[in-house]
Amino acid sequence: MSAFVLVVTALVAAAVEAVEAFTIVLATGLTRGWRSAVEGSLVALGALAVLVAVFGPGLIRLVPLDVLRLVVGTFLVVFGLQWLRKAVLRAAGLKAKHDEDAIFAREVDRLAEAEAIPDRDSVGFVTAFKAVFLEGFEVIVIVVALGASSHRLGLVALGALCGIVLVTAVGLAVRRQLARVPENALKTTVGVLITSFGTFWIGEGASFRWPGSDGAVVALVALYLAVAAVATVTLRRLAGPTGGAPAVTGPAIESAEIKS
Repeated sequence: MSAFVLVVTALVAAAVEAVEAFTIVLATGLTRGWRSAVEGSLVALGALAVLVAVFGPGLIRLVPLDVLRLVVGTFLVVFGLQWLRKAVLRAAGLKAKHDEDAIFAREVDRLAEAEAIPDRDSVGFVTAFKAVFLEGFEVIVIVVALGASSHRLGLVALGALCGIVLVTAVGLAVRRQLARVPENALKTTVGVLITSFGTFWIGEGASFRWPGSDGAVVALVALYLAVAAVATVTLRRLAGPTGGAPAVTGPAIESAEIKS
């Protein structure tokens, strides 16, 4: 069961970040040209693949497993709780949710104002590279941490790759930014899963024997889901009817489509 949860965690985390990166790459391609957008994206993906290849196996070979699980588990709990905190605040209406349409419009306006360079557009290349690399870096951190601690780096990386491919395929099929993806629900899921694995590995690194062995991960997931649900309801009630966060604003435009 834990192997399945590992793959799902990596897949969903990668999908969430891929949605955000795809929005910016789409805006770049439509305004600055697809050559620079694709080249920037591919270079970023290559750099991220190198990071996984260099740091993943090194951690597995060089660091004792108990130490690795204790350190990585602590990191994952901190990292996961940050995702979960933001997701709870958004669900409670205390923090604005991501608006891919507004982000897309803002990027289009910004890129349209930049001066174009014949044949090879550096603005488009850098924008696409930054979007893919920065969003992908969070995925790499999760992949390396989950994969190294579980000694399933290849499996976790495959899950993340499937998430990226899935989002890219859907985005190209619908020919627009993926504004209807339930991003906050996915971030809640990732936050819960990462925190659960982190808690489990802290216990493993400290030589604590979890009841049910790997099955304890499922119990931890249920526990953190319950805590997140209670926190959301409580904050929503405390905020009251006027305590909601304003929506993310941006220029009002119709969703642009990629022309065939």
